[in-house]
Amino acid sequence: MGIFFGLLVLAQPGSPLRNLAEARKIQIGAAVEPSLLLQEPEYARVLAREFNLVVAENVMKWGALQTTRGQYNFAAADLLLNFAQKNRQALRGHTLVWHQQLPRWMYGTFTAAEMEAILSDHIRTVVGRYRGKIAYWDVVNEAIGDDAKLRSTPFDVLPGYLEKAFRLARAADPSAKLFYNDYGAEGLGAKSDAIYALLKSFKEKGVPVDGVGFQVHVDSSFSPKQVRMEENLERFAQLGLEIHITEMDVRLGSTGPKAERLEKQAQVYREVLQICLRQPRCKVFTLWGFTDAHSWRGASEPLIFDVDYQPKPAYFALQHTLQQP
Repeated sequence: MGIFFGLLVLAQPGSPLRNLAEARKIQIGAAVEPSLLLQEPEYARVLAREFNLVVAENVMKWGALQTTRGQYNFAAADLLLNFAQKNRQALRGHTLVWHQQLPRWMYGTFTAAEMEAILSDHIRTVVGRYRGKIAYWDVVNEAIGDDAKLRSTPFDVLPGYLEKAFRLARAADPSAKLFYNDYGAEGLGAKSDAIYALLKSFKEKGVPVDGVGFQVHVDSSFSPKQVRMEENLERFAQLGLEIHITEMDVRLGSTGPKAERLEKQAQVYREVLQICLRQPRCKVFTLWGFTDAHSWRGASEPLIFDVDYQPKPAYFALQHTLQQP
């Protein structure tokens, strides 16, 4: 059993998070590094047991798939797909258009027509390969900067490239749900206002965007209530968009007793999941990894399993929340 804010919470054996989530009609997911599926049996075992959705942390990004123009390497992505299919997990594709982790050749000088051909070839090839096998695509990732303006990217030479990316993805796989994904937008503010305006304009133009992903990379001082997260998600839901929590992790605080810091971390996970469960259009709750042994945030212990794959208070917070009526 686990300790949860001074209360004993039963950690039912045979009640992994995925089973509890399915009972609540949502998916719970984790970002995955496929090489670890082969290197660490415990990594694969816990991932299969606890999650009903997986997302490629890096291996489906442009730089990983197409290091050389026109030459694609799908080995790692295929490994993840095979794992997901074997373990009855949905797969999220991440990501088709992003300003980072692009191959060097993308920083050449291209005309609008050349860039359109490059974008079309990539999306048709990648999305087409996994047609009918990927539930969700993060078509556009982090297009709005922290200044609430569109970022500068190599794609800028092509007018309307964001809309084109969604239309290309829809044509390549009509069954996949298409998402805009970003960080720092879980609460009300200038950045989420800009994302809302962008997606509202897409809906008005008939751009095939199905949902919005909120990353929620935060620390244990984060307060969903303070940033009015529930209100923010509701306005996106009112646009007719599906809502996903896509990349959540919570950095552990650095001051105070470890037990208290772990409880504060657990509380953030609990409150964000509660908001998702209360929002009818929130269908997915995904962590950016699941074990502190392999987190992009280094030694900040941001995930729900420790480095030895032992569940932390954050795990029991999610378990307890999913068990509530």
